[in-house]
Amino acid sequence: MNIALVEDDDSVAAAVSAGLRRFGHRVAVFGRGGDLLLDHKSADFVILDLGLPDQDGMEILRQLRTITSIPVIVLTARGDERSVVRGLRLGADDYLVKPARLAELVARIDVIHRRSARDESAPVETVTSGDIVVDLTSRTVSVAGEPIALTTKEFAIVAMLVESPGAAVSREEILDRVWGDAFATVSRSLDVHVAGLRAKLKRPGTISTIRGFGYRWIEPSGN
Repeated sequence: MNIALVEDDDSVAAAVSAGLRRFGHRVAVFGRGGDLLLDHKSADFVILDLGLPDQDGMEILRQLRTITSIPVIVLTARGDERSVVRGLRLGADDYLVKPARLAELVARIDVIHRRSARDESAPVETVTSGDIVVDLTSRTVSVAGEPIALTTKEFAIVAMLVESPGAAVSREEILDRVWGDAFATVSRSLDVHVAGLRAKLKRPGTISTIRGFGYRWIEPSGN
């Protein structure tokens, strides 16, 4: 896989890229976020630091999400909750705090890559629920005819819930399918993404919480 590593610390970049190459990946190192935006089409995957010399990595992530859905893992020293939540809401597929263990980083890359490949091979299908239309092929969602910009994980959650409207779906099922990890260490990410979905869909009650279990898709009445 062609991985773009955006990291301005030469020693960190050298260590991470050497480790990834041992696992068979091809790595291109970018010291500036702007360089990634110009050359993102050459990559299959992005590992993004936030402390960059030209622009903050959060801004790079925001701009990247306006032009591509390429998988992104944020790898940064910022471990505060606000940064984690913001990074996920801006569209990161995962968020790791330095120093990250190489084996864990590679495992998370593999999980996200497999999920992306599985999603791309999904059959042509459109699901309509009230005035919400979910196109599983183009991976787009519209509400009352207006397109809604969703992150990769937000779309995956919607797609999973609308497959069985009214059915209870456990947190573990969602975490396992969308994140490839049913353990509680990433459960906070699910809460963040569901909150973001509710705000974007603007259909209160559509994603109903089942306390202590998970979520259920309720047919929206529209506005």
